[in-house]
Amino acid sequence: MQFKEIIGQEAIKQQLIQTVVENRVSHAQLFLSSSGSGALPLAIAYAQYINCLDKAPSDSCGVCSSCRKYSRYIHPDLHFSYPFFASKDIKIAVDVLDEWRSMLLKDFYFDMDIWRSKLNAENKQANINIAECHDIIKKLSYKAFEGETKVLILWLPEFLDKEGNALLKIIEEPPKNTLFLLVANNQEQILSTLLSRTQIVKIPKLPNATIESYLMEGHGLSEQQAKEYSYLSDGNVIEAKLLVENTQNDHAEKFAEWLRMGYGNKGLDLITFVDQAATWGRENQKNFLKYGISFLRECSLLLSDAEELVKLPVSALVTAKKLTAHVLDLNMAAAIITELEAAHYHIERNANPKILFLDVSLQLIKIIKFKTLPKGTQYIYN
Repeated sequence: MQFKEIIGQEAIKQQLIQTVVENRVSHAQLFLSSSGSGALPLAIAYAQYINCLDKAPSDSCGVCSSCRKYSRYIHPDLHFSYPFFASKDIKIAVDVLDEWRSMLLKDFYFDMDIWRSKLNAENKQANINIAECHDIIKKLSYKAFEGETKVLILWLPEFLDKEGNALLKIIEEPPKNTLFLLVANNQEQILSTLLSRTQIVKIPKLPNATIESYLMEGHGLSEQQAKEYSYLSDGNVIEAKLLVENTQNDHAEKFAEWLRMGYGNKGLDLITFVDQAATWGRENQKNFLKYGISFLRECSLLLSDAEELVKLPVSALVTAKKLTAHVLDLNMAAAIITELEAAHYHIERNANPKILFLDVSLQLIKIIKFKTLPKGTQYIYN
């Protein structure tokens, strides 16, 4: 994988290249980012650049023997570790290495949910177990087979429990020419003993403009669609791609109309809406609810006289201003957000969508029309 294949993150790419040029590559680094920002592909491209036989100033050559093997993730000195679902046939990560490589070759932007869907997870919990830690130590104790540097890329060290302490010695005193690259989303969930032995590389969220350009150029979306999807994905390429694949493209108006139905106590219209929503499919339903949560948070900024902080596309902003002027107040917005978050939780757990959307619709009538807020709602006074 080359840096040029990765969306955005130009400053980070240059920073990583500079460490190689100046010969100051730290032997243990933690790439820390929110999901969908490109941390895993950056780690792979960095490793490829380090082992490239004909480096260019801005990227690996892509054609030398090392780069060709890296591009298929089969270089003998490139090792991966990642969460998996142990069973009698799957003891360590290499037992699902074919699935891992297939995933990377298909799309190197993915998260734990997508990875889980590719495996026979059943009801098992993913982890990186003690057997995997021992296998890491064993693999890295060998000399580099072909390249100058052995690289271990450990994806989601958050899934290392106390067993991760078995890796401390090899990380602190690694074999010669060994590089550890840990790729994480949540610093608080990583073992503190592991964290203290790594150099942290913070990778920022992708700007909305970068996501917009990617969606327009890579997926042929209109500017308006790209703006809406980039706003909803909040810098997450994975979410943006899911939206392109699954989401209806009129969230703003559809959600606003749902609120208006509640305000107008239009029971028959709400039943029609519920019947439609029940046919969308789980991902579309989740994305619609997620959009509603984000939209109402932006409405809350408008209601708090903080329009300069609002990130809505122009058409959605017009809708939001109408709703905040005539329908919503801060307490209503907070109450509806609570209802939508609960609905999103239950949709993820395969709740009946018709019953769920009907219940939320009735709650909208209570909150917006009759100004009856659910128990436990925190009141906000302006």
